[in-house]
Amino acid sequence: MTTTSVAATPTTRAAVPAPAPTRTDGILAIILVGYFMVILDNSIVITGLPHLQAELGMSAAGLAWVQDAYLLAFGGLLLLGARAGDVLGRRRMFAVGLALFTLASVAVGLAPTGGTLVAARALQGVGAAVLAPSTLALLTASFPEGPERTRATAAYGAVAGIGASVGLVVGGLLADLVSWRAGFLVNLPVGVVMLVAGMKVLPETPRTPGRFDVAGALLATLGPAALVYGFVRAGTAGWADGGTLAALGLGAALLAALVAVERRAAQPVLPLGLFASRERVGAYAARLLFIGAMMGFFLFTSQYLQDERGFSALAAGVAYFPMTAVNFVVALAVPRLQRRASGPALLVAGLVLAVGGMAWLGAVDAGTSYAVGIALPMALIGAGQGLAFGPLTASGIAGVDRSQAGAASGVVNSVHQLGGALGMSLVLALTGTYAAAMTAGALLLLAALAAAVTLVLPAARRDARS
Repeated sequence: MTTTSVAATPTTRAAVPAPAPTRTDGILAIILVGYFMVILDNSIVITGLPHLQAELGMSAAGLAWVQDAYLLAFGGLLLLGARAGDVLGRRRMFAVGLALFTLASVAVGLAPTGGTLVAARALQGVGAAVLAPSTLALLTASFPEGPERTRATAAYGAVAGIGASVGLVVGGLLADLVSWRAGFLVNLPVGVVMLVAGMKVLPETPRTPGRFDVAGALLATLGPAALVYGFVRAGTAGWADGGTLAALGLGAALLAALVAVERRAAQPVLPLGLFASRERVGAYAARLLFIGAMMGFFLFTSQYLQDERGFSALAAGVAYFPMTAVNFVVALAVPRLQRRASGPALLVAGLVLAVGGMAWLGAVDAGTSYAVGIALPMALIGAGQGLAFGPLTASGIAGVDRSQAGAASGVVNSVHQLGGALGMSLVLALTGTYAAAMTAGALLLLAALAAAVTLVLPAARRDARS
């Protein structure tokens, strides 16, 4: 079986869009809830970390691994999970990923020790690595390019931004009023309902016969995993640490080997044609940098509010409400805004707002009021997030052949998690002030803006003229 390649030019789009499936609203709802669970559990633990540490008696280093184990498993296995959906069927892998993620969530919620908790979080990351690319691949396969795809990807992008913000609020609420465990245990009833509904409503995609790219799969798993580990280790041991440098060097070498292997593979786990489009490459780079800045913002702001400002976990979670509310309103408006402006133009506008908000936070000091110095810049960041995520997702899968939807979604989600690990390492490596961390985030956002302006926007304009 010969794999259909992505067209070599950035202006190419799928020649014959598939007809829209029936029950598209139900399909989209299931996809969004499944992805929401993955994004929510990426952040729900952050505001509850002090409660978790007190209950399980974990060290600061052990506490970092509560998040790091999830990122390592999630980021390292995403491309393999995406390819499994192409080969075995995306609805089938959606069900497998959802079941594993749900069971691992229960294990996290019941964990009696820190070690058990970290192991369960890693297993949760494995489930997310199967589930997340299946959701975006099902969206790509179910909605042809055009207004329907625009609406669906805008909603998917909104979930990516809103889910992380809601996780912080819900995590703080549950940690103070119930238990940090409740946020994970609630996944059981939700997961069961979603599993039943998914098997009834989601369309199964054709399985891809032929050989599985074992060498590519291993390299695509181990390369990102080594990079993620290097980023994570840099946060605690420093960038000059031998283990850090070895992990980053190994990751780079494995990814170089992946490129060499995939050039010759008949059915590559990572079709290199995905990188032939400047729009997609720009979207990947901008997403990695954007998520890196946001992960640093989430972690460091939560710590700052609780450690320096004396907020409770609940109050720290509620403190994110200005960002969450604005993010929600703006994200819902994106499909309407795209009737007047292109997605890439909205992406650039969103990044400009986010840079402004993050730079504003970089000026905070002990005398700065929450309302003026934190809430208002948070609202700017929320608006930027709401504008950016939908177009980022759409540009990341633009022009991809339906047969390679899984691979494309795997790349989108891989750079998302690698960006999160990068942001985590920067936060842990910065031993200075909160203001310094936010300034570093603003610089990452400026780099994301440069990628959008120089790669995504020009490619989209050429497509519009063709």
